[in-house]
Amino acid sequence: MRTALQTATLLTTLILLSGCATNPPNHTHDNICRIYHYDSDWEKAAKASSKRWGIPEYILMAFIYQESRFKDDAQPERDFALGFIPLPRDSSAYGYSQAQDPAWFDYQKSTGNRFAKRTNVEDSLDFIGWYNYQSHIRNGIRRNDAYRLYLAYHEGHGGYSRRTYANKKWLLHVANKVKNRAYLYKKQLIACHKLKPEKSNKPKEKNKGRCTAPWPYC
Repeated sequence: MRTALQTATLLTTLILLSGCATNPPNHTHDNICRIYHYDSDWEKAAKASSKRWGIPEYILMAFIYQESRFKDDAQPERDFALGFIPLPRDSSAYGYSQAQDPAWFDYQKSTGNRFAKRTNVEDSLDFIGWYNYQSHIRNGIRRNDAYRLYLAYHEGHGGYSRRTYANKKWLLHVANKVKNRAYLYKKQLIACHKLKPEKSNKPKEKNKGRCTAPWPYC
């Protein structure tokens, strides 16, 4: 029989492991079907956030790509004094979503998810969904408008309403890239859902070790 300590340890481990999706390798980043196939936790988290906040999953995943390239501990680069003394970073942005401290704390308070971590894929995708939903409510941005949602994500709700992005050509370019990636992911999702292999009753040995599923599952 398990002791109370063993049971508590097991529960703690399960909690820590929840949402621990692995960072997909770089060669999968341009295809959302491959990301989902690499680790289904990404698909589950994206769908859960989309269902909760009404933001399409392909937009959520396009934001993750732009902000962190699917790296859980991503941070802005920092300068070094004399070439080797690390200086403070200009931003508190961190994790998959690159959420800054104030916005992350607002998210935790608003959702009651006070143990949320920016290195957790479920929390990060839920944050992006939550923030974009706030942009929809506060700024009237359509929930499928990746371009304007990203501008508000970068500039903040107040900055977006003041059009602080207007003279930032580089930011408009990035927002357009996010829009294009979201559209790419959307097309891929339609395709890979149609191509998703059906279960077969044939014995595995008849396949002679060959993968019979359509691309991108092989």
